[in-house]
Amino acid sequence: MSVCTCSADAGTCRRSSTRTTSGDSCRASSARNEVTDQRALLEVHFFGPAALTRAALPHLRARRSGAIVQLVRRRGAVRGHVGLRPRPPGGPRPRGGGVVRGLRREEVAHLAGVSVDYYTRLEQARHSTPSDAVVDALARVFRLDPAARAHLADLARPARQRARQPPPQRVRPAMQQMIASMTEHPAVILGRRTDVLAANLLARALLTDWTRLPARDRNYTRWIFLDPGARAAFLDWPSVAADVVGTLRLYAGRNPDDTRLSELVGELTIKSPEFRTWWNSHKVHERTHGTKHMIHPAVGPITLRYEALTLPGDEDQTLFLYTADPGSPSQENLRLLGLTVSEYQITASRRSGD
Repeated sequence: MSVCTCSADAGTCRRSSTRTTSGDSCRASSARNEVTDQRALLEVHFFGPAALTRAALPHLRARRSGAIVQLVRRRGAVRGHVGLRPRPPGGPRPRGGGVVRGLRREEVAHLAGVSVDYYTRLEQARHSTPSDAVVDALARVFRLDPAARAHLADLARPARQRARQPPPQRVRPAMQQMIASMTEHPAVILGRRTDVLAANLLARALLTDWTRLPARDRNYTRWIFLDPGARAAFLDWPSVAADVVGTLRLYAGRNPDDTRLSELVGELTIKSPEFRTWWNSHKVHERTHGTKHMIHPAVGPITLRYEALTLPGDEDQTLFLYTADPGSPSQENLRLLGLTVSEYQITASRRSGD
């Protein structure tokens, strides 16, 4: 029987005539996985995004262990490009020369302190529950940042029984009043899977008026990828959009049974090639703080800094508060936008009262 021996570093498959007791080759398994993925996408195409829940999620959950190593190997291939790398003390001698990209399977196993056989079984999804120590070792070997390390730990957890869907999120009235009182700073509260739960008047003027959208369409990621206005609003749209996908991927690792997440991912996978590419890269991103470079058709360019604050009482609610540097042109443009919106609101109120 022909046996498939895959080269992890070269990405090739070589066959030998050695006899084996295993049922299928790696290549055949990969082909079956591709067929399953294609069937899932076709089912979504013909039956709508909700089909992703029944078609794709069981398959994805069955491959969680493989996804763990695919994540770290992909990141390792980027971060571990060290050119002419000396052999680790006491470690295996690289095969076929010294110039390599990333880490070979034997090197990963050596640096992580596990056997090559164990790491191979983990890579091929034949070991479903690696210990915390192994996860920590892999994160160290591939130099994962804290967000990627947390995502790796989420993927490594044993499969749970399907959890009941949580109730809809609600923002406390006091929090609604607080952000409404912020007339000089845009403020947005995002919930699970980046659903927009609340936004003050200035944020709606800066981004989009979420209140005019159907409830199920009030999602930040969906707006970023499917609304042409979002592409026009951000001067660095590709960077913003890629970070949003990383945020959603991080959430998916913690909530693999979220059916509404499945619907959202299914819809965006079909409608947005950029989303599909970034989603399949498995990169994760944790929102903490940063800078947004925007342009508004009414006032011009605005550069804002934001802080992401987890709200007490609901760890899945995050307040994003935006500020402009004092005395900067961005602060003046933001102030002008606020005055414009206030005047419009006053005018609209007078007209409705007539």
